[in-house]
Amino acid sequence: MSQSPLLFSPLKIRGVTLPNRVVLSPLCMYSAESGVATDWQFAHLSTFARGNVGLVFAEATAVEPRGRITPRCLGIWTDEQAEALKPTTRFIESMGSVPGLQIAHAGRKASASPPWDGGKPLPLGDTTWGDPSWQVVGPSAVPLNDGWQTPDALSEAEIADLVTAFADAARRAVVAGFKVLEIHGAHGYLIHSFLSPLSNQRNDGYGGDRAGRMRFALEVTEAVRAAWPEDLPLFFRISAVDGKGWEMEDSVVLSRELKARGVDVVDCSAGGITGAPAFRAKDDGSPAASGDRPPGFQVPYAEQVREEADMKTMAIGRIIEAQQAEDILQEGRADLIGIGRELMYDPFWALRAAETLDPDNAQAGWPDQYRWAIVRRADLGLGNNVDRRAP
Repeated sequence: MSQSPLLFSPLKIRGVTLPNRVVLSPLCMYSAESGVATDWQFAHLSTFARGNVGLVFAEATAVEPRGRITPRCLGIWTDEQAEALKPTTRFIESMGSVPGLQIAHAGRKASASPPWDGGKPLPLGDTTWGDPSWQVVGPSAVPLNDGWQTPDALSEAEIADLVTAFADAARRAVVAGFKVLEIHGAHGYLIHSFLSPLSNQRNDGYGGDRAGRMRFALEVTEAVRAAWPEDLPLFFRISAVDGKGWEMEDSVVLSRELKARGVDVVDCSAGGITGAPAFRAKDDGSPAASGDRPPGFQVPYAEQVREEADMKTMAIGRIIEAQQAEDILQEGRADLIGIGRELMYDPFWALRAAETLDPDNAQAGWPDQYRWAIVRRADLGLGNNVDRRAP
């Protein structure tokens, strides 16, 4: 490759410079205690900083107790929860990476068991997973699916309280040491459930037409942007299409409105409004099963938002190969590459990608504590492409 890879070029957003374009997508770990981070969060997130991931997002973090997906999900509605995250953000920064936090409310998808227990709704008051399960809330009294709780429809006063809760979470994220913040507006959680005509059947100012259904998302964004320092980037995750009434045209309009309110990057996912996984439909319009999803199946969403809303985007969805990620950037389809399951499988994915894309400089991303041994491993002919020159 004649030019330096874009995947490993810095990107400045407001006052923060990401060292490269590899991003750990928020990955729920279901391992907190009453919303407080445990040793697991530190061990989990610190791994990716050692692996040279440019932006390391902590998992979806609830802005109030009812906003957790499971009783074991991370929270940031108390000062204690913010304090517990400080060692993690300090370590991430010490490795040259940038710590990010996704703030969220699960809405009608809350109060469930972890995925390894089926991700199923819990009976009210169930303590199997720690804190007692709770009554869920949403824009309307429309359950997620058969067997799920019917949510309490939020009053306008309760909506205002939730807008404040998101803003308070942003303030605590600053205290905790995060440098990038993302609002979770996707996957059928509370904000997305306001956007969707399937789950939002209100007839007041928070429902009805698209403008009404976008109101909560935009009020949250305005409040968070006001609480979040001006020099720090703000991301927003969308389900670009959900197959149930929210389509790309809607996402482009929403993205333009988000940009006008100070959002810097739209993180483009899809699906989730009915609890089903995100998918891109087959040519005949029928849903594609998980195994049928092609590599980069959600990249077109990031590309269209980037072009039509004129703003930075993050591409996600089965991006697994280094050259694949580089091509997405070189072709101008997105500005950042979000990786989730592939990084769980190989936390050093970014370092291996550098061996492929920039072998002459591949050793530069390794921590000092590892680099000397990795270089020696190459000298012994043990099968990697790391530059063998002494650091």
